[in-house]
Amino acid sequence: MNPDFDKFPDKLVPVIVQDASTNKVLMLGYMNNDAYNKTIINKKITFYSRSKQRLWEKGETSGNYLFVKEIINDCDNDCLLIKANPAGPVCHTGADTCFNEVNKGSFLNQLEKIIESRKQTQPDDSYVSSLFKKGINKIAQKVGEEAVELVIESKDNNDELFKNEAADLLFHYLILLNAKGLTLHDIESVLEHRHKK
Repeated sequence: MNPDFDKFPDKLVPVIVQDASTNKVLMLGYMNNDAYNKTIINKKITFYSRSKQRLWEKGETSGNYLFVKEIINDCDNDCLLIKANPAGPVCHTGADTCFNEVNKGSFLNQLEKIIESRKQTQPDDSYVSSLFKKGINKIAQKVGEEAVELVIESKDNNDELFKNEAADLLFHYLILLNAKGLTLHDIESVLEHRHKK
């Protein structure tokens, strides 16, 4: 069902943009019917700029587009939630979100981005980069080794050593997920689906 643009005198509906991978709130914008239709057709978010009084494709000058994954209407059809994949920083300040204080939450999401960056740039002094260069078998082997070390450490009563081994396992697990083209969010979705059964 399309949003009800006629509910507002200016015929603009608010649009909340959320990162499709991390669920981080990225920004708020507004759409009229033309912006909505262009977004649907191009699969890139187009807003209506109230200050410029025209359609404005996010990233049209910076190249930091927002690629649409899913569009969700709210219960009254007068607000949209768009899950998108950002092609770069979203905020005009250069930050990845306009709501940094709100989104400080999960370091694991930041760590996933760091891992992806190491895979892409492959710096010579990066441990993560070296694992990717060795391939999936070596990455999987490291996850297995860390899992065994965590099990061994769980039998003792040293919480600090146990936490460190747990961190090592989680870190290597995130690398393995990335190597398989997945994120923690994908696994979270599986768990959420199981919980609903």
